[in-house]
Amino acid sequence: MLKMMTCFQGLPGQQPVPGTLDFPGSPQKLPSTSEVDSEASMSEASSEDLVPPLGRDEEETVKKKKPKVLANMFSVFTKGRKKKGQPSSSEPEGKTESQPRPEDRLPTVEELKADLERGQLEAARPLLALERELQAVAAAGGAAEEELVWRQSKVEALYVLLRDQVLGLLRRPLEAPPERLRQALAVLAEQEREDQCAVTAVPRPSALVATRPRHWLQLWRRDVAQVAEERLGRPPAAHADGQSEAERVFLHMGRTMKEDLEAVVERLKPLFPAEFGVVAAYAQSYHEHFAAQLMAMAQFQLCERDTYMLLVWVQNLYPNDIINSPKLAGELKEVSLGSLLPPNQIRMMEATFLSNEVTSVKELMARALELESQRWAQDVAPQRLDGHYHSELAIDIIQIISQGQAKAESITLDLGVHIKHMLLTELAAFLRSYHRTFDEFLERCRQLRNYRANVIANINNCLSFRISMEQKWQAPQDLLGPLSELKSHGFDTLLQNLFRDLKPLFKKFTQTRWAAPEQTLEEIITTVGIRLPEFSELYDCFREELMELVHLHLVKEYIVRLSKRRLVLKTAEQQQQLAGHILANANLIQLFCTQNGSPGTWLHQALPKLAEIIRLQDPSAIKIEVATYATCYPDFSKGHLSAILAIKGNLSNSEVKSIRSILDVNTGVHTPVKSLFSLIKVG
Repeated sequence: MLKMMTCFQGLPGQQPVPGTLDFPGSPQKLPSTSEVDSEASMSEASSEDLVPPLGRDEEETVKKKKPKVLANMFSVFTKGRKKKGQPSSSEPEGKTESQPRPEDRLPTVEELKADLERGQLEAARPLLALERELQAVAAAGGAAEEELVWRQSKVEALYVLLRDQVLGLLRRPLEAPPERLRQALAVLAEQEREDQCAVTAVPRPSALVATRPRHWLQLWRRDVAQVAEERLGRPPAAHADGQSEAERVFLHMGRTMKEDLEAVVERLKPLFPAEFGVVAAYAQSYHEHFAAQLMAMAQFQLCERDTYMLLVWVQNLYPNDIINSPKLAGELKEVSLGSLLPPNQIRMMEATFLSNEVTSVKELMARALELESQRWAQDVAPQRLDGHYHSELAIDIIQIISQGQAKAESITLDLGVHIKHMLLTELAAFLRSYHRTFDEFLERCRQLRNYRANVIANINNCLSFRISMEQKWQAPQDLLGPLSELKSHGFDTLLQNLFRDLKPLFKKFTQTRWAAPEQTLEEIITTVGIRLPEFSELYDCFREELMELVHLHLVKEYIVRLSKRRLVLKTAEQQQQLAGHILANANLIQLFCTQNGSPGTWLHQALPKLAEIIRLQDPSAIKIEVATYATCYPDFSKGHLSAILAIKGNLSNSEVKSIRSILDVNTGVHTPVKSLFSLIKVG
């Protein structure tokens, strides 16, 4: 539906229905004056010369020569009146040749009738003169009322013929040669002026029936409205794939209205008098019929698709692609066509659309998650994309949300802003459901062959979700909480076996009383290195995060072993030797983790500074080092400090108490974002 208006360009014009206005898709070349003259044998007289009004001098002449005028006028009618035993002038008499008409007399009724039946609009001039003379005779008196009424009926019959000729041409203006069209417009303009004169004239007693105003201009506008109804009411083109009946009807009406109004602007406006308002007449007629069709459809219980389609037409396609299209915007600016539906109807339909769309988005997201979780439970291996495990779930959800907002924005931008908040609420609910479903999978499906692969695929999903929500949706961070939890639980699952295998190796530090810490740590590093390829299918950013967790685990478990209070060194030499081992081990851990992508630089000083506390012998120097350490790691507590100081067997209780007191000083450092010592329990 968003691409419907592209059909407006390049479509062939429809074949004209007899008796209706034909608007081809592209303007045709107008015939030249010479072509018109040769085809229609038309006079080169201008439209203003077709029916010149009689001046005051002519009227005075008529009054001064009443007897002669009466005789001449009545002869116009009697020449065509059939006497007994004589053929009518309209009947042929052998091979009598038509004689040229004298220029000083008006044609007879039969002559005018014959001219009009042949489509000769030049007959409008003498017909108007005939009407005026009849009015003058009636005003002067002296003629029988019956005779006047009979004569007037003849004049009116001729006007019916003239009206049909003029309005017939104007009903199919693009089929008529331009010069013929100009003649018809000149006659219509003259009749409109004559109507205005009749309206403003002082009423006089007369035997004649008042026949003006004739309202031919109104009749023309009525014909325009009929043409609009016929054009827009034609059946649409054959069924197009993916389009409903309503969509095809409104696409046909929109395309037809646009093409027809462009033809009016390009081909009719230059020919029509400005006072006729030809563009406004057609635009209003087409608009009224279009609006009537939409209003009729809006009264029914519409399906979601048709509700959306109507709103797109009313709020977007009609005002933007038709009314404000490049060829029509300037012409229709002053017409003030307005909206196709009243504001309250639009608001009701927008509320219905929002409710429908949010419900649809919610159902589609739930269905996508259900299908994805079924694949996990059925042990279906995830796809591999560029060496990484990949799931389509994030892409599906993002597309569902984006399409919902795009549909609203295709109606109005304001509606797009409105639905965005509603969709973010539904997205947050979906992410919580996703997190719960993933946790259930982690708990119940450990025995499946593709268990770890699907865990990695879901962790990788978090990147697509986060990028889209942060960059496109500007989602608040609290909305991303379920993703962080999902990723954390996934990491815990992936590292669970590795950390279980490392536990007995770390115990060797205390079991051997730190006799060979380098060898023990080498064994730990080797074990980790062997297992790292298991995480290669993670995206790089997540593999780095996971490596930081490994880095944290190695440092944390090393400190746990130092804090077991099973090692008491009473000499400075022993303490310095242990400090050297710790420093060497710290460098090895840092080098290994950094080479494998750990960004955990905040862990680099954790072990070296503890080694320094163990090495130092002066209590004051130890206090300074402890204060510095607490600044780097604010969760370093007195309990942790006591466990480290227990290694230094040469410190008195008072010295230990004095050193511990340094942690009572408020350093002004807030709780760290990342925790180390809060993960370490001490007795």
